[in-house]
Amino acid sequence: MLSQVYRSGSQSFNHLLPWVKSTAVSRSHRVQPSAIRHVRYWSNIPFITVPLSRTHGKSFAHRSELKHAKRIVVKLGSAVVTRGDECGLALGRLASIVEQVSVLQNQGREMILVTSGAVAFGKQRLRHEILLSQSVRQALHSGQNQLKEMAIPVLEARACAAAGQSGLMALYEAMFTQYSICAAQILVTNLDFHDEQKRRNLNGTLHELLRMNIVPIVNTNDAVVPPAEPNSDLQGVNVISVKDNDSLAARLAVEMKTDLLIVLSDVEGLFDSPPGSDDAKLIDIFYPGDQQSVTFGTKSRVGMGGMEAKVKAALWALQGGTSVVIANGTHPKVSGHVITDIVEGKKVGTFFSEVKPAGPTVEQQGEMARSGGRMLATLEPEQRAEIIHHLADLLTDQRDEILLANKKDLEEAEGRLAAPLLKRLSLSTSKLNSLAIGLRQIAASSQDSVGRVLRRTRIAKNLELEQVTVPIGVLLVIFESRPDCLPQVAALAIASGNGLLLKGGKEAAHSNRILHLLTQEALSIHGVKEAVQLVNTREEVEDLCRLDKLIDLIIPRGSSQLVRDIQKAAKGIPVMGHSEGICHLYVDSEASVDKVTRLVRDSKCEYPAACNALETLLIHRDLLRTPLFDQIIDMLRVEQVKIHAGPKFASYLTFSPSEVKSLRTEYGDLELCIEVVDSVQEAIDHIHKYGSSHTDVIVTENENTAEFFLQHVDSACVFWNASTRFSDGYRFGLGAEVGISTSRIHARGPVGLEGLLTTKWLLRGQDHVVSDFSEHGSLKYLHENLPIPQRNTN
Repeated sequence: MLSQVYRSGSQSFNHLLPWVKSTAVSRSHRVQPSAIRHVRYWSNIPFITVPLSRTHGKSFAHRSELKHAKRIVVKLGSAVVTRGDECGLALGRLASIVEQVSVLQNQGREMILVTSGAVAFGKQRLRHEILLSQSVRQALHSGQNQLKEMAIPVLEARACAAAGQSGLMALYEAMFTQYSICAAQILVTNLDFHDEQKRRNLNGTLHELLRMNIVPIVNTNDAVVPPAEPNSDLQGVNVISVKDNDSLAARLAVEMKTDLLIVLSDVEGLFDSPPGSDDAKLIDIFYPGDQQSVTFGTKSRVGMGGMEAKVKAALWALQGGTSVVIANGTHPKVSGHVITDIVEGKKVGTFFSEVKPAGPTVEQQGEMARSGGRMLATLEPEQRAEIIHHLADLLTDQRDEILLANKKDLEEAEGRLAAPLLKRLSLSTSKLNSLAIGLRQIAASSQDSVGRVLRRTRIAKNLELEQVTVPIGVLLVIFESRPDCLPQVAALAIASGNGLLLKGGKEAAHSNRILHLLTQEALSIHGVKEAVQLVNTREEVEDLCRLDKLIDLIIPRGSSQLVRDIQKAAKGIPVMGHSEGICHLYVDSEASVDKVTRLVRDSKCEYPAACNALETLLIHRDLLRTPLFDQIIDMLRVEQVKIHAGPKFASYLTFSPSEVKSLRTEYGDLELCIEVVDSVQEAIDHIHKYGSSHTDVIVTENENTAEFFLQHVDSACVFWNASTRFSDGYRFGLGAEVGISTSRIHARGPVGLEGLLTTKWLLRGQDHVVSDFSEHGSLKYLHENLPIPQRNTN
């Protein structure tokens, strides 16, 4: 065993690293394990500190627990470290990896690197040396063209390793220097693990380096490495041959009692069939025993082991109490910060676990929702309506059980949730009765939804085209606090023939569970129980948003922050919703005194936390210092609404309320911004500049002014002499809504049944071919509009 510590004072290799950040971070940034979780940024990776105390002995059962890993081994495969030509190092990837390891080290974790790359680095150096060793005379006599074609002899791997080890380590040292971290090189062979004294020496060296906050960089000593011991592989926890860096990393992980082993390769993880094949699917979680159902492909382009060797090493480490993740480390622009993402518990690569979940995985639930949704879409409209009617009956018949479950949620949430969220969480008899009424409205409207003909065209004789409504596919609805969302959304999905994945907040777990069971009971009457799935696994919302092969549309129901987070996290999946509800009410100079105070009070005070609550009151300048203006202010004072003055409004006042920090603010509470405008056009311009295209209102008795406002305001909902609170699917007569969309494509405003449908084209012909319609063909296009048949909806 060879060991050498590289101090951070050396700068001899800095000329190799123009792409490495020049700002170093002092070691005082290291946070002790007892630190409170928070986020800082000293690179482009968030610096998150978490409690890291853990007793080793059993691997983590879930990805979400990986953030508690204290001691971590990162194994860098040859394909990760080397360039595509296998001659030289992938410097950009190494820089990203070093940055991530440094972040984790400075969080108070203990990082160990097991790296390949010495052979590739040495091959590059020896090739240059061979070319340079050619005599000038030989080069001149050979001619320039022959020089370019000069054959490079096959280089022996041990010689390459000997030439590359020092340079590889110096490169790592220069990189870690940028983060004020020391690195130490340790070269080992299989014999070092078979000699008890050497094992103890290695163990003691590693522990001492970790104690001094030094990152050990371990590699097999390929310059002298002997062949692996025959028949000694995987015979028990204490025996594994170190024949490649996979087995070395596993051996070190168990010897050092590490919490996590991250194996980086050139594939995304473990697949159920060779990667690249048509049906290959990434395995999210791999369990001991599952290897019998997996077909292994060939090994990577470089390196000693293939995926089979990685799986064997991973299972051996898992047996020894170390959690393992195999992931792709070759595409940092695609995979992002793969190491820190894994430690944060994100769904990256394949996670090895000894604990199988009781229920299906979210991927399996997505497949079941897809299959169940397709069966649901083939039912007759009357059958889908019957399911919804049955669910409405269950909400009232099973009222006591639902309220009991809800009571458990409220008791557990007491003291943890703010009063507005507790109100959303609470269910009551009246809420359940209203839900049942809304569901019956949905059932009535579902009679003419799926399969409705929108257009018929006769293309030519005996060639007819139809455009018909069809379900979107699989919906993922993510909602916070409000368990009443579940039956509403489920009924809309059933009516529109969509499969549904539901992800509710943990604060409503008991309520959501019983409501989902009742939904599946209703679905069972026509054999489509699996069409609606409740995600109960520990999947993070961000991970769900990456399932673009399973989910067709994401609908968030919750805070503006939730919507923004989902819109940011969604990868290739459209998101229907609005990130903000900045609703305006404009009081025109010709407004009715009696109407204004009623409309302002209802819009702002009836439910201030709602997305359709009033946030900015625009008042025509002529109304200042009039009885109408005084009545508005008096009413707001009585309702205890805190007023924020816009810039123009503040300029008219000697002693004004606190001036607004931003005119683009959604308060979600008894707070209101008041601003002054000179005309209806200025009000419209203000709404377009500071609004969120949600709901905007004009109060006036002048019909021409009102129509101008209605036609020119570009928002999802625009009202005249009506409260902003009417922007709601139930109040619109849609029965219920899955949310309010401010998008400019597909559905806009309160999204009910119609917003969950798309279309497809059906063409019925008799041996028609396009060539018949050419210039010399026998047929001509007719393009005649045909009458649309009326469906019986009774």
